[in-house]
Amino acid sequence: MTAPGALAAAYDGITAVVSPLPGDDLLRPTRCRGWVVADLLFHVLCDAQRALITFASPVPGPSDVDHVSYWQTFPSEPVDLSAWALRRSAAAFPSPKAIVTLWAETAPAAVRAASAASPSSFVTTQGHVLSVDDFVATLVTEAVIHHLDLTLDLPSAPFPDPAALTVAVSTMDGLMTDDVVRPTAWSDADFLLKASGRLPLEPRDRVELGEAAGWFPLLS
Repeated sequence: MTAPGALAAAYDGITAVVSPLPGDDLLRPTRCRGWVVADLLFHVLCDAQRALITFASPVPGPSDVDHVSYWQTFPSEPVDLSAWALRRSAAAFPSPKAIVTLWAETAPAAVRAASAASPSSFVTTQGHVLSVDDFVATLVTEAVIHHLDLTLDLPSAPFPDPAALTVAVSTMDGLMTDDVVRPTAWSDADFLLKASGRLPLEPRDRVELGEAAGWFPLLS
C-alpha cells in the first residue's frame, strides 16, 4: 500500500470510531490523561490541518530527519499545560459533534493532499525537513496510536486498519535497534501501547527486553 493509502486507512479508522457516537460518548475518557474523546479528536484534527499546510510547503531538501528520527528530536512541553490548552480549544466548539463534523471534512482533504504530493519531494514541518513519504508515515503513526487511545472506554469500536498498523509498528521497530526483539507475547497493539507509554512494562517484558527495557517508552 502507498503512503497516502496508509494515511487514508488510518484516518478512515478514526472516522469509523467517532462518527457513530452520540454526544455523550464523545465525552468518555481516553488513554491521554485529561482528554475525553472529543478533546483527543480535536488534537488529531489539528494534525490533519497541519498536514494541509505542510503539503503546501515544499522545500528543496535534503531531509534532516526520517519517519523514525523525527520522533527522537520532537520537542516536548509540559503535559499539563498542553492538555489544558487543547481542552480549552476543544471546548470552544458548540458541541462535541461539531468536532466530528470538522474532522470528517478535514481528514479526507489531508489524504487528497498527500496523494497529490510527489513522493520524491520534501516538505517542512515543526522545524524539520522530511520526504513526503516520511512525513506521511509520521501522520499515520500518530493517528494509529491515538486511534487506540480513543477506544479505551469504547470496547466495541473498530480496530485500526492493518496497513496503517504496520506503518506505526515499523516506526516503533525503528526506534529500537536491530539487536532487540520485542516480547513474543505482544500483539501489534500491545507493542504500540507499551512503546508509547500507554501501558507499563510487566516483569516478564523486562526480562525479555533486557537492557532495552530502559529505553521505554520509545515515544510519548
